Amino acid sequence: MRHVPVLGGLLGVVALSPLVSGAGAPAAWSAGDPAAALRVAAEDTAEPGRTGARIGDRAGDRAGARHRHGRAAVRVAAYRGVRIPVPEGWEVHDLDRDPTRCVRFDRRAIYLGRQGDRPDCPSRVIGGEDALHVEPLGPPPRVRGPEPSPSRDGARRTGRPDRSAALARYTVAPSVDHRVRVPLREAGVVISGMYGKDPSQVQRVIRSATIAPARPARGDDRDEDEDDRDDRDKYHYDRDYRPKHKHPKHPSGLPFFDLGPFGGDDEPRSTAPPKPKPKAEPKPKPKAKPKSKPKAKPKKNPPSGRQQNWTVGKGFDTCTAPSLASMRAWRGAFKVSNIYIGGAARGCAQPRLNRAWVKSVRSMGYRLVPTYVGLQAPCGRYRTRFTAGNAAAEGRRAATDAVREAKALGIPHSKPIYFDMEAYRQDDASCREAVLTFLHHWTKQMKVHRYVPGVYGSVGSVVRDLVLSKGFTRPSALWFAHWDGIPRLYGHPHIPDAMWHPHRRIKQYRGGHKETHGGVTINIDSNHVDGRVY
Repeated sequence: MRHVPVLGGLLGVVALSPLVSGAGAPAAWSAGDPAAALRVAAEDTAEPGRTGARIGDRAGDRAGARHRHGRAAVRVAAYRGVRIPVPEGWEVHDLDRDPTRCVRFDRRAIYLGRQGDRPDCPSRVIGGEDALHVEPLGPPPRVRGPEPSPSRDGARRTGRPDRSAALARYTVAPSVDHRVRVPLREAGVVISGMYGKDPSQVQRVIRSATIAPARPARGDDRDEDEDDRDDRDKYHYDRDYRPKHKHPKHPSGLPFFDLGPFGGDDEPRSTAPPKPKPKAEPKPKPKAKPKSKPKAKPKKNPPSGRQQNWTVGKGFDTCTAPSLASMRAWRGAFKVSNIYIGGAARGCAQPRLNRAWVKSVRSMGYRLVPTYVGLQAPCGRYRTRFTAGNAAAEGRRAATDAVREAKALGIPHSKPIYFDMEAYRQDDASCREAVLTFLHHWTKQMKVHRYVPGVYGSVGSVVRDLVLSKGFTRPSALWFAHWDGIPRLYGHPHIPDAMWHPHRRIKQYRGGHKETHGGVTINIDSNHVDGRVY
């Protein structure tokens, strides 16, 4: 059963303003700690006992809370007792109500609930905006007895610290992948997401959140085996450690044990030595057959698990890893699919992408193109960028993080990882040199980790610069985008045939469009492959 939010007459995308302006100016104390100001205002509009998704506030709430305690009202996104004041300009989406909504990180938004099995995601999204996602965390928490109520000093009567107070001090540490993950086990949810240029805005939003632990409604949780398998593997959720072999039980329900001369009955067991068995007569030995020459064993084929490190065929790429059912339905039409394994500019959430998914998809016969979307060019149009000064260091950091992500998915060394470098201006010489410096160090560091360095990009920007570059190390594999609708890999005017040959090329020849196979529709880019894959 899905929770139905109160939308105040609005459906789908809800653009929420954090402060509803009143007659007077905001209180002076809010300027020093904006997170605290939002949190206090959110507490003014709190509704005890609500555990479902709720977006914004009702008309009556607005009127009653607008000037309560002399503070302006805040519109709040609430999910299972977690209340998050919504910053100005951010969207809020209830995924339980809109299961085809795609969780994407190219817009400022808060997503509530789990993403559906068939989200309507674009074929390609480059992230870089601040966004948060609140969803169930593994199995629902077990609540025994009445909920503890907060005391005046901010601590629970059970002696446990107030989690809201801990959130108010939470720090989002800068990281190479710009990822955020805050498990809230007392509420049974996790706040995850990405930050853009710097973590300050996301940190303020998380610090302003409050928690009111409550028992989740029955029938609301999906089976966590598929959706939360990655969480349990990564964060060491306890599994069932009951012994596989149990002691046999007596009809009374008690297990059998060795009780000496007495068993589980009142009568003693016999202690007399066993009677000796009669000796069996020796059987006559059969006559020896004449020895014959052993037959030559037929040569076995190499194990089916061994695959060449390249393939030829049709491929597609899409923003989020589809469900296993969707991948199975599409197998007859495609042989290759990409996966976005990480990076600060990865644009879509990946709730299904884990080691088990990769193994299952490969067992269907797919070959995969691991893709890492890291920081972009200094003269590009995206917020998450490297600079001319740190291009070398960021290139090495990106390679190391990409290898870490690949290993977590079970992708071994000697396999390719492609860096997605989106288009950038060609009239800025220093920017072009920074891109080549970044990719030079990406390539070198990938080889240090014994992975095959690849690059994805447009023939009009990064591919052109790689072909014309001197003094920079080129990647070992190339995935180039030229949307001319022609699946031809060689004979391109900007890429000499002698480069990235043989079996080192993938061409993305058509951009975003929808296709349907096996009754499943996905928004994809089309590719022709004669190159390195996993």
